[in-house]
Amino acid sequence: METAEIFAKGGPVMYLLLICSVAVAAVGMERFRYYHYAAHGGEEFLSALRGRLKAQSAAEVLSFCRQETSSAGAIASAGVAALAAGENVELALNIAHDEEAMKLRARLNWLSMIVTLAPLLGLLGTISGMIEAFNIFSLQAGQPLAITGGIGEALIATATGLCVSIFALIVHTYFAQRLDEILTTLDKAVNIVLALGKEVAEDD
Repeated sequence: METAEIFAKGGPVMYLLLICSVAVAAVGMERFRYYHYAAHGGEEFLSALRGRLKAQSAAEVLSFCRQETSSAGAIASAGVAALAAGENVELALNIAHDEEAMKLRARLNWLSMIVTLAPLLGLLGTISGMIEAFNIFSLQAGQPLAITGGIGEALIATATGLCVSIFALIVHTYFAQRLDEILTTLDKAVNIVLALGKEVAEDD
């Protein structure tokens, strides 16, 4: 049985499951690209930032931070800019951290939703197919193959829904782990800049 024929036998719900699978792939590729740039060179940047904070002025450190493209660089830029302007460093860091965290978490809820939605759609397709199979059986008494074949076709939707759900779960788990790693780096950036801000306040 060809793939197109199997897909057709799964019923209309198969088109919804196809959309879900495409959405998972699209979100996965977009998040992979975004996380790559958000985390790239983050730890190296923080190592260099520690030395520059002690040896350079706030304006020089700010120029260095703004050249960094990672999320850690964006947070450090906000904190150092507040420090140079004499503003509340902790508040600036917290706002920048929350903004970056929100960007990192974007679209992950869609993956979580598909993990739950795909099996339900598959079950809906199976129930719909079984109802149709029983209707055929009631009209064609004495033909048991009519109902068994119909149930077999109906189960295609459930199997497809489970496959889509497993795919979405794997992708979501991977990015959840990456999110935790990047957020840890962001926390380090906050602590490094905040420590300098406290030192400057004590010196004043």
